[in-house]
Amino acid sequence: MRSKEKTSREQDTRTSSLVTRHSSPDSHTRILGIDPGLRVTGFGVVDRNGSRLTYVTSGRIRTPDGDLAQRLKTILDGLGEVIAEQRPVQVAIEKVFVNVNPNSTLLLGQARGTAICAAVMQGLPVAEYTALQVKQAVVGNGHAQKRQVQEMVRRLLGLSGNPSPDAADALACAICHAHGGEGYRGLARSRRRGRSR
Repeated sequence: MRSKEKTSREQDTRTSSLVTRHSSPDSHTRILGIDPGLRVTGFGVVDRNGSRLTYVTSGRIRTPDGDLAQRLKTILDGLGEVIAEQRPVQVAIEKVFVNVNPNSTLLLGQARGTAICAAVMQGLPVAEYTALQVKQAVVGNGHAQKRQVQEMVRRLLGLSGNPSPDAADALACAICHAHGGEGYRGLARSRRRGRSR
């Protein structure tokens, strides 16, 4: 029987070998991106060093069926573990969109509130972005499909394979925040500046 910790939190291991360790904790900013969901909450961590982004880790927190309070606790505990292990200094989270089903919107809002609590309980600042803002910043199209987001995240972070959809959305949120909400456009400008030197 697997332990509760292993069951609730799945880390993407396909690309974890690409983690880059920096010698000085002050030489970079570590950002945790969160894609909140009651059934699955995605997380992704990147390091920003100037205009350069480095993938650290990503994964999903799966909640058990049944009691809402227990599901929210799983999200709180899972993100708490990620924060304790990875020590981000900034957090970016996706805003809730209004769903045609009011109950689904309410449940998603509770999952999102729990994710925010996990960050603020550790004294971390939280930035919020709509899905449209994140997609526009990372893909260049606010109505991009999930597969397009996965592919662009893979390219921007130099991953060997596409992360899971939930982890990709979380990483995209972190990328968007890393470049002041400009994501791909910010990276493109920094690359142009580098070539002109």
